[in-house]
Amino acid sequence: MWSILTKHILKHKVHCGFVTALLNGQKSRNLPVRCPLLWRRWQHTIKAVQEPPMCGPSAEIQHVEAMDTERFIRIFWKDGSQSLYPFVWLRDNCQCPRCFLQSAKARKFAIEDLNVNTGVKNVILSNTRQISVLWPDEHISEFEADWLKKRCFSKESRAEMQEELFLPECQYWGSDLQIPVMSYEKVLSSDESALKWITTLKKVGIVLLDGAPVAQGELITLGKRIGFMRLTFYGYTWQVQDKKDANNVAYTSEKLSLHTDYPALQYPPGVQFLHCLKQAEVGGESEVVDGFHVCNQLKEHDPEAFHILSSVLVDFTDTGVDYCDFALQSKHSIIELDDNGQVLRINFNNATRDSVFDTPIKQVQPFYAALKKLVSLMNEPTNVFCYRMKPGHIVTFDNWRILHGRRSYQSDEHVSRHLEGSYLDWDVVLSRMRSLAQSLRAPK
Repeated sequence: MWSILTKHILKHKVHCGFVTALLNGQKSRNLPVRCPLLWRRWQHTIKAVQEPPMCGPSAEIQHVEAMDTERFIRIFWKDGSQSLYPFVWLRDNCQCPRCFLQSAKARKFAIEDLNVNTGVKNVILSNTRQISVLWPDEHISEFEADWLKKRCFSKESRAEMQEELFLPECQYWGSDLQIPVMSYEKVLSSDESALKWITTLKKVGIVLLDGAPVAQGELITLGKRIGFMRLTFYGYTWQVQDKKDANNVAYTSEKLSLHTDYPALQYPPGVQFLHCLKQAEVGGESEVVDGFHVCNQLKEHDPEAFHILSSVLVDFTDTGVDYCDFALQSKHSIIELDDNGQVLRINFNNATRDSVFDTPIKQVQPFYAALKKLVSLMNEPTNVFCYRMKPGHIVTFDNWRILHGRRSYQSDEHVSRHLEGSYLDWDVVLSRMRSLAQSLRAPK
């Protein structure tokens, strides 16, 4: 590539100290470009990739240097901070058209072609918002300041990026929950409202949408606002009402104990919608519990019980006929942890917890004791929030975090209570959150 660039420059009889600085092989420490014509030609040839335009000040570079022994490039920012970037990471993430497909935002450069011990032949400060790196094989990489700043390897910067990508912050609650309520119509019509809905759903775990049409199938409209819904063995949507010969304990008028939905799947749905179409005259109140908050309580008061429930795998099953016939089996710990030891997901549905229990016999009694402690904490009055849905309400909640249940209600020969439900995966929901955030912060 470098030979092609050189021929292009000579062909147009353009000469500049910038070219000499790269070709002489010396590690330039701070050399801005002083030839706008050449810089425009190089940008046109290499097509340096820039971050999407964003509101707010852009990062600016004061100084850049290569640290050959450590194999880092160090950037001194104008705000006084510094960042280190490994040679190998920079080469792997070259943004030129040969290495990166901009239209797909995807890497073309193959790991087979990566020299993990690569050095750097030269690095220069092209201008305050871009550096250029010449590699030993004469390949050239250009990196924008904003792109680099967002990917700084400091602990603080990495945490900031994870916050932006995954919104890991949780606002814990108990019976004192002030359930967030938003307008259904505004969520559909306003990107700002839709983004607020999703971010609140992720942080608090539950949001109530008010004012939805009282009509079966409306959840499909809400699902399309995000992307697409999760198809399960109960269909894209399903009807929660008292049914004869019910194929699910939810399809009765009896009390529904606190649970998460579908642990019988290897990958349970992340988000659940429930749309109230008709409410019982007596009973039928909804109950919810912040499962993450309860797990933290268990970890504090009984670390051994927490360890058992986060390590012992439990069998779940679900068998029947609905959208089609099904015979599901899965294994999960009741409390599933992420790589940092934080609670990632609650997998608990007493109705579908299998009688098959693939664990050594000595672990059975301690497991039941630990599970009983967790369920007792769930049902503590200080942890349970109770509310009554009305027709036109849609409750949206995090099925990995929120345990939900229902009080019993009076039923007769007519349908006395009717909710329609659907699922989405967190991948789809967070994708919409990121897209909305990027769209809203872009200059108009």
